[in-house]
Amino acid sequence: MQVQTVAQQLAALGADGVQLDLPQLLKYQHHTYVLDLAPQQVIQSKLAGSYLARSKGRGMEFDEVRHYQLGDDVRTIDWRVTARTGKVHTKLFREEKERPVFVLTDLSPSMHFGSVLLTKAVQAAHLAALVGWHARERGDKFGGILFNGQQIRELKPASRSVSVLRYLQQLIELNNKPVAPEQQPISLADAVGQLRRLVRPGSLVYLISDFSALDANVLRHLQSMRMHNEIRLCQIFDPLELQIPAAVSGQLALQSDAVVLQLDLTPAALKQRYALQQQLQQTERMQYWRSMGLRHMQISNASSLRSQLAAQQHNPAQSHSTPFNTPGTVHGE
Repeated sequence: MQVQTVAQQLAALGADGVQLDLPQLLKYQHHTYVLDLAPQQVIQSKLAGSYLARSKGRGMEFDEVRHYQLGDDVRTIDWRVTARTGKVHTKLFREEKERPVFVLTDLSPSMHFGSVLLTKAVQAAHLAALVGWHARERGDKFGGILFNGQQIRELKPASRSVSVLRYLQQLIELNNKPVAPEQQPISLADAVGQLRRLVRPGSLVYLISDFSALDANVLRHLQSMRMHNEIRLCQIFDPLELQIPAAVSGQLALQSDAVVLQLDLTPAALKQRYALQQQLQQTERMQYWRSMGLRHMQISNASSLRSQLAAQQHNPAQSHSTPFNTPGTVHGE
């Protein structure tokens, strides 16, 4: 397989890797097959949601076959099983209800970083667009929260393409708008808290972020939402956040407020410690999410979203708690 250059990949995506525009997000309406929004759990709530209700009845989702009982609808008799067993059997179905889909997209300053192909914010927007178009295709209502560290935009769920286009327009505006340093910062916990107030029981909730600002308040909101909703965490990462490339050497200047530090990236021992520390932190985080019953996947910003999701589809054994592919090689400027 021919390896594409960064320029070729960007051309295929119709992107420059930093800015967003409508054409690059519209493309994902033709690639919804790489994502599955089907319910992965039975929710306890009987309120709205395209989950499979525990009460059995007539609907679109087949559940089981059992012996015919007085009062059963004769139209649901399973004649094949009846003929094979000699006893009348009837089909049972689980009622499928409407399920709103909510997406929280993090466009805060930490997301505006990319060392290979796209910034994390642009990759997050691509994933949000894919979820939105897939929700439209399934007939689910779509809405959510967007924030860039200083502004929160709330979009109540609505049906049809207009809800997706409205969300995409907000993605473009918040991503491309420079952040004013004098404004009051808004945390990930603030955004997740507002999402918690917006979400209705029985919803599918996507959180798309690098989770660099994960704290106890975020986890508290997630714990509350997961009781009556299906939550999928999508962590966007850059390869440099996992390990320092072996070929990198020399001094790196790090600035925090008024303090500037010089770090020598040449020693191999430093690179090993950094990679081990990052791996340990990520392992602990995934174990905690798993203990909370939250589904999790990692998406790299070093390759196209479609290629990563397609690779995951072709490898069913691959877990949602691991990256879909190996991070790409870091190229110098």
